Amino acid sequence: MNVTFIGGGNMASALIGGLLQQGFSTTQICVVEISSTARKRIKNKYNVTVTEKLTDGIVNCNIILLAVKPQQVPSVAQDLAPLLKTHLIISVVAGIRAKEICNWLYGYKKIIRAMPNTPAFVRAAITGLFALPKINTVEKHYAETIIKAVGTILWVEKEEQLDAVTAISGSGPAYIFYFMEAMEKAGRELGLNETQAHQLSLETFLGATKLASISKETPTVLRSNVTSKNGTTERAINAMKNSGIDKKIIHAIHLAHKRSQDIGDEFSTK
Repeated sequence: MNVTFIGGGNMASALIGGLLQQGFSTTQICVVEISSTARKRIKNKYNVTVTEKLTDGIVNCNIILLAVKPQQVPSVAQDLAPLLKTHLIISVVAGIRAKEICNWLYGYKKIIRAMPNTPAFVRAAITGLFALPKINTVEKHYAETIIKAVGTILWVEKEEQLDAVTAISGSGPAYIFYFMEAMEKAGRELGLNETQAHQLSLETFLGATKLASISKETPTVLRSNVTSKNGTTERAINAMKNSGIDKKIIHAIHLAHKRSQDIGDEFSTK
């Protein structure tokens, strides 16, 4: 596999680092980036091929990873379309549906959409994947190999399910950080210093997540196991339940889902 990244931003950088760590050669990776500063940064950090010319980047690759900003996709696609032969296109561009990319590429259909989240920067992402019908098993394997360099994957059968992926895992890290902020603030109010409050919050999330990942029990059962009758945990959980926090969280995720749909509609060519 020879992979050309169109766009050299943060997600592209995370994927490049992951691929090199997984054994890819620097000669298998090329980055097309219009910013000279970004090209220099990528070259210095990864020693892969960098260029500002799309034609130079495409000539020796069989996989194109689209990682530009959403508003740049139509013009990039227009320049890319005449260069395509049997290339597999993997898009990590948020909000741009495969149908739109296909239309901007004048009907080219070898397209996979990928929706990673920010833990990709530490090789701990979960990425939702959707493939157009023209994609074969080998091409799916190529996509999995590339995306697994930064974490785990989840295939969805319908593209609209990527809006749910966005609402749950794409935005999800921010929900966790928000809860951590609250826990740390409470810790400071209870007399802990900033470092102590942060360590307790962080390690509690890490430990709970690890326990959930290896346990066969559901989160509901795991929570129940910690909640002793008339104990401290029960007092806190009851306060959260009485405040309707679970319903508010669910409502917030539905709003994120709706916004993901709206963003897709904004770029829709219909």
